[in-house]
Amino acid sequence: MNLGLTALELARIQFAFTVSFHIIFPAISIGLASFLAVLEWRWLRTQNPVYQDLFKFWVKIFAIAFGMGVVSGVVMSYQFGTNWSEFSRISGSVTGPLLAYEVLSAFFLEAGFLGIMLFGWGRVGPRAHFFATVMVAVGTCISMFWILSSNSWMQTPQGFSIENGIIVPQDWLAIVFNPSFPYRLAHMAMAAFLVSALLVASTAAWHLIKGRRDALVKTSFSMALWMILVLTPLQVLIGDMHGINTLKYQPAKIAAIEGHWETNHNEGMPLYLFGIPDMQAEETKYAIGIPNVGSLILTHSMNGKVQGLKEFAPEDRPNSTIVFWSFRIMVGLGVLMLLLALIGLWLRKTGRFYESPWFHRFALIMGPSGFIAMLAGWFTTEVGRQPWVVYGVMRTKDALSPVSAEQVGLTLIIFVVVYCVVFGIGIYYMLRIMHKGPEFVHSVPHSEEKVIQASHRPLGSTDEELDGPPLDNHQENDK
Repeated sequence: MNLGLTALELARIQFAFTVSFHIIFPAISIGLASFLAVLEWRWLRTQNPVYQDLFKFWVKIFAIAFGMGVVSGVVMSYQFGTNWSEFSRISGSVTGPLLAYEVLSAFFLEAGFLGIMLFGWGRVGPRAHFFATVMVAVGTCISMFWILSSNSWMQTPQGFSIENGIIVPQDWLAIVFNPSFPYRLAHMAMAAFLVSALLVASTAAWHLIKGRRDALVKTSFSMALWMILVLTPLQVLIGDMHGINTLKYQPAKIAAIEGHWETNHNEGMPLYLFGIPDMQAEETKYAIGIPNVGSLILTHSMNGKVQGLKEFAPEDRPNSTIVFWSFRIMVGLGVLMLLLALIGLWLRKTGRFYESPWFHRFALIMGPSGFIAMLAGWFTTEVGRQPWVVYGVMRTKDALSPVSAEQVGLTLIIFVVVYCVVFGIGIYYMLRIMHKGPEFVHSVPHSEEKVIQASHRPLGSTDEELDGPPLDNHQENDK
């Protein structure tokens, strides 16, 4: 069952599949954990029970995402021993401790306080519960710290020597805080927060479209759009700095992303908006570009020189066809996120923020955009690193275990089937909860409309008339 592909190609596909599935859930966990901490902080400060009800709604989504993230992460880590044993043997003295630090400092912290966060209401004091929530949020960020440190070291390796063909750590500060790490950490953090903000916004938008105008829905929508408005420009700024760093340390990746083949010596590099890079012909066909803008973005100079892909040996070139378009998908969705936030700001000023169905549909459609942009960014990063697993040090083909294409192909098929069933059920359950929406548990429902839907209190629910006296039996029958 090799599907006509080599063991190396199948192993790369398998890892790409499992890591793409996995990264979705930690992104939700990282963003929602901080959102939950903000909700509980607002509740403690204002004693407004709306924030408590929103906390109890979104903590369900967080718990599901956290559980699926742990399971998918464990499966993924096993592949270092099954498909990529040579990578583990040669570079394990660096990557092994970094992943161990993540487990010791982050996973145990999250696990230690997760139970209090999920089940501690009424069993511990409010401040103790808030402390647990903050610790879980901090734990998710520490986990991100170590994972991004390990991945960034593979992109810009520093602080090591090679002895008898084995990578040996020499300077742990240089390893952990390698040149690309600060930019990748900030970029991923913003991406995770945007994933959750768009998830919250689209959920609230769904209920606004369905006619709900109560405090739970409106508060969710407002907080999410403020978050998107703040984060999107920050992500653009961080992305610009990340690009300049990548140009310095991984120039072949930048050339592939830009579809740039010939080094520009006498004029600025154009920014291609459209094109089809052809790796065989060594050109970008049907290119539509803006003169000099590529140099301006990457070098902050209209005539800045950027190395072309032809400067690198063919066996050292990333696949420009893939990263050219994955990068533009990420950037294009980022532009739409900024547009969503700016339109939302304008509607706030005009007083139509909650009464613009077309805008709510836009927010609903943008719900998955955070996931898509994040995955496109990871494809750009990882495919752009090829053909290296440790950039400039160890090639991907040299990291492969002595396995056959049939073995990897069979396990790939099993992974696809099991993941689609198990995680498909989990995702379906999350969507059902979001479809139902937040419920009034501690707060009194109120609305700008005369009548809203059931409050969904525990042990039952009733339709409530909010703006008038209770109906007697005769009025109720007439209605």
